[in-house]
Amino acid sequence: MSNPTAAMLVIGDEILSGRTRDSNMHYLAGELTRIGIRLAEVRVVADEHAAIVAAVNALRAAYDNVFTSGGIGPTHDDITADAIAAAFGAPITHRADAMALLGAHYERQGLPFNEARQRMARIPDGAVLIENPISTAPGFTLGNVHVMAGVPSIFQAMVASVLPKLTGGAPLLSQSLRVNRGEGEIAADFGALAGEFPDLQMGSYPFNTNGVYGTNLVIRGTDPGRLDQAMTRLCALFG
Repeated sequence: MSNPTAAMLVIGDEILSGRTRDSNMHYLAGELTRIGIRLAEVRVVADEHAAIVAAVNALRAAYDNVFTSGGIGPTHDDITADAIAAAFGAPITHRADAMALLGAHYERQGLPFNEARQRMARIPDGAVLIENPISTAPGFTLGNVHVMAGVPSIFQAMVASVLPKLTGGAPLLSQSLRVNRGEGEIAADFGALAGEFPDLQMGSYPFNTNGVYGTNLVIRGTDPGRLDQAMTRLCALFG
């Protein structure tokens, strides 16, 4: 059986404007690879209700898991929870368990649990909370959609909470060979080798470092034996 699949939806005007550089995709890809879930698509959408709803519905129908980041804070432009609720046709309310978590957190901090902070306790009906050990405000899982914060440290903590509950597959392994030749020179032989191993993924990635150019050839797969066979052939061709 093939490995489960996943998509990521990055939500936020600040990403699309270039003001903030997204690091969550890189982190999630590595963690999913480790447990054998294939990250197959990443989308970025603005803080627009209709765009989020459309993207969530498209992705959750196409992949086994969807991870979202961003838009679950206390301000007016944090609209992700409402959009997820709309995508599933679920009511959204101030959940008692989320209210209790946040109320206790702000009491410990000596801060008022005001209306803005209470927004972070608005959770769609039927969702399961995702623990946030960093700042308490929870994410949530509804169906196959896992809704998480955009702040990298919190996102990573939420990923650590969610992944043990998911069904993975065989970890994706990789090996690489660096050759000081351009892609045009190696393309024919590398393509022929890929045809001999259709069960593996092969990619070429050119580099130019300090005037030295060449290509990193990468082979990926879940079967260590097949990976070793392909690497032996690759080294014979270009090593």
